[in-house]
Amino acid sequence: MTKHNFRTSAIGLRALASLVLASWLGCSPAVADKRVALVIGNSAYKNAPRLANPVNDAGLVGGMFRNAGFDTVEIRLDLNASEMRRSLRDFAARTRDADMAVIYYAGHGIELDGSNYLVPTDAMLETDGDVLDETIALDRALYAVEPAKQLRLVILDACRDNPFAKTMKRTLASRAIGGGLAKVEPTSPNTMIAFAAKAGSTASDGDSRNSPFAVALTDHLPKPGLDLRKAFGFVRDDVLRKTGNKQEPYVYGSLGGSDVPLVPARPAAAAGPQANPQDSVRKDYELALQAGLREAWEAFLQTYPDGFYANLARVQLKKIAAEEDRTVATEKARLAEQEKVRLAAERAQKAELEKAAVAAKAAEEARIAAEKAKQIEQAKAEAAERERRAAEAAAAKSLAEKRALEKAAAEIAAKQAADKQAADAESKKVAALAPPPSAPPAGDLTKSVQSELRRVGCLSAAADGDWSAASQRSLTLFNKYAGTQLDAKLASVDALDALKAKPGRVCPLVCNFGFKADGDQCVKITCRAGYRVGDDNECEKIQEKKPVATREDSRKRDQGRKEAESAAPKSQASGQMICNSAGCRPVAKGCRIERDPRPGSAGMSQVEVCH
Repeated sequence: MTKHNFRTSAIGLRALASLVLASWLGCSPAVADKRVALVIGNSAYKNAPRLANPVNDAGLVGGMFRNAGFDTVEIRLDLNASEMRRSLRDFAARTRDADMAVIYYAGHGIELDGSNYLVPTDAMLETDGDVLDETIALDRALYAVEPAKQLRLVILDACRDNPFAKTMKRTLASRAIGGGLAKVEPTSPNTMIAFAAKAGSTASDGDSRNSPFAVALTDHLPKPGLDLRKAFGFVRDDVLRKTGNKQEPYVYGSLGGSDVPLVPARPAAAAGPQANPQDSVRKDYELALQAGLREAWEAFLQTYPDGFYANLARVQLKKIAAEEDRTVATEKARLAEQEKVRLAAERAQKAELEKAAVAAKAAEEARIAAEKAKQIEQAKAEAAERERRAAEAAAAKSLAEKRALEKAAAEIAAKQAADKQAADAESKKVAALAPPPSAPPAGDLTKSVQSELRRVGCLSAAADGDWSAASQRSLTLFNKYAGTQLDAKLASVDALDALKAKPGRVCPLVCNFGFKADGDQCVKITCRAGYRVGDDNECEKIQEKKPVATREDSRKRDQGRKEAESAAPKSQASGQMICNSAGCRPVAKGCRIERDPRPGSAGMSQVEVCH
């Protein structure tokens, strides 16, 4: 086969494969209504801090529209003013024959004098007048979806705190620049505008990869047969719950009385387990795998450019490319060998024969390399196929386990509801038969409350049945330490119940100075030798006071010494004792005892005589 015939055969095979794949892909059921979507995410602002989530949110929402079966989904990221206008103009042309048109915008938005504007990435907005020139009016987006026949939907995830509004200069003092976006009332029928936050308020990007609003949209909007009004109601509930009631999405506009789902309801005959959204992709992948041609895989990638199966399709394309390279190299080797034989047969010159031999050797080496490359790609393709089958089996197993768990959870919930209903009926029956409880007398109630206050350590007085000021202060103290809010002015049954619910002491034990708490009693603080109780009611060491000598003390000491030296020595005791009516005492040294010579004294009277 010549090189020309080989190329002709390859072109024929490709055309045949294109026709076969087109017929296979055309056999899938068509959707009656045409649905188109435009998704814009602006994160990389040149004159403001970069936003983390809009690009991620645009990818998430765009994937949701593709999985929902939209005919056209265009995702545009980080657009300047001219690119945004061109995208809206092109989208308006696609909506002319569409039944449903949706625009999703994530990025900065601004409100000026009651009108809303979408902010491109190249906007500077130095003054309020620049808004009209550098931004895109929301009315421009509404104009783009207006030709749609059944539904016109604009979703704005653009209620963030806008940095331009803080730095923008006002050219007119009365011109209002609000936080968030302004309320909008669409004039066209079957038109809805969904805000991430209520008019006049701002939305949060959250702490994760996607904003709470974008996550809630992808959870509820693609549910088959779910009316958009209910879907946005579920979105509102999710966002309020995730943001602690700080952000409330809002929808403006109205629809008719019929349900308007983003994804049509499945036929009633399709009862039972719902099909996996990837089933159609998998079926088309298996059809392309059966064809095994480059055109089949290229057509598959045009339909499904992203995802797990798209990566597998690219592996198959590499395998086909390796096979084509091997075929071409083999053909070149065959032709080179023929040329060598021809030259040998014609007794060509030795140089030509050597040249032909070198060319034939090179061609053979190329053929061997191509053969090895083909084997490598073949192994990669087989490994990818094994991974695909394993992933599909794991997904099927996970889905079955999830359904089993959901069924078991539903059965448990139904049983618990039935048990609760029976228990409620029984309790109502018992309550109807039981007599109403009677309140204790006022005096007994007061004593009971006082006794409980003493038990929990809040009252030190006796329980005398008199609800005095001391009892009121003790109940106030109980409220402080127990965290209750009981009325302290009177003894109530609620107070008694609250006190009985406490198993031990509630109010702390307070002791006087010199005493400390030991359990429920105050005991005297005993310090060891050399220590005493200090001002902080703790034992502290007694500091010794050292005498300080002064000049006056020295003067007094010298004077005393002089007086002692000049004074006569004092008499000292002689060792004798003298007794009289006052008692007995030692006789001073240098004195003696003699009889009393005075008249009238008794003969035995003694006197002390000193010289």
